[in-house]
Amino acid sequence: MSEKIAIIGGGNLGSSIAQGLLDSGYTTAEKLIMTKRNTATLSAFKDRGVHVGTDNIEAVRKAEVIIIALKPYNVREVLAQVTPELDPSRHIVISVVTGIWMEELQKIVGETIPVFRAMPNTAIAIRESMTCICHQHASQAQVDLVMKIFSQLGVPVPIDEKLMDAATVLGACGIAYALRFIRANIQGGIEIGFDARTARLIAAQTIKGASELLIQGNRHPEEEIDKVTTPKGCTIAGLNEMEHQGFSSSLIKGITASYQKITRG
Repeated sequence: MSEKIAIIGGGNLGSSIAQGLLDSGYTTAEKLIMTKRNTATLSAFKDRGVHVGTDNIEAVRKAEVIIIALKPYNVREVLAQVTPELDPSRHIVISVVTGIWMEELQKIVGETIPVFRAMPNTAIAIRESMTCICHQHASQAQVDLVMKIFSQLGVPVPIDEKLMDAATVLGACGIAYALRFIRANIQGGIEIGFDARTARLIAAQTIKGASELLIQGNRHPEEEIDKVTTPKGCTIAGLNEMEHQGFSSSLIKGITASYQKITRG
């Protein structure tokens, strides 16, 4: 990896990206730059040899890949500040900021700068993120580079920008939906006799295993459900009771409610 990466904004998300890129071996500390107003919270990165500072302009000058990991209200000001340093033959800009569309980013940095939007989820902290990515004015080599970067942090998938709000709901809010399901499993496990710690372990590992069956086998959920659903068995009894109580319907309604909220405000 020859390109230097500047992460503008060293908060939770920016720090998770930096940690993942270092831990995966994709980049080295001397090729990574991080900026933040209060650099005290980045001392662990500084100790590892990462270039830590407050000067966004200097960071852009020294890097080729610029990752914008700021709060939405800071993006316009900071991008306007560094735009004079952006070179279309050298730089790409990647925004991981929610709610800032590429059209707006492009208006600030100019139409010649390759711009990407990436929507990771909180599992990026353990390099297991589902990250949806879209782009404008980028070459195939630049697209491949960005996909490679985020493949160090989980699984990236290219999407149309019009689906970015939907990606936020399914991939980012989806973490909360999955965790609420696991919590309910834990509560049920306690009710049928397990202590909380054991119930948590069984529930979490079971969900992890179920997910890997779909990912590794590239199968539809119903294929795997059929394998554990025997006639007159306990699985079908439980599934039918959940459906009678609106299990699937409530999940679908929750997803659509979140989508309506994010699109209508």
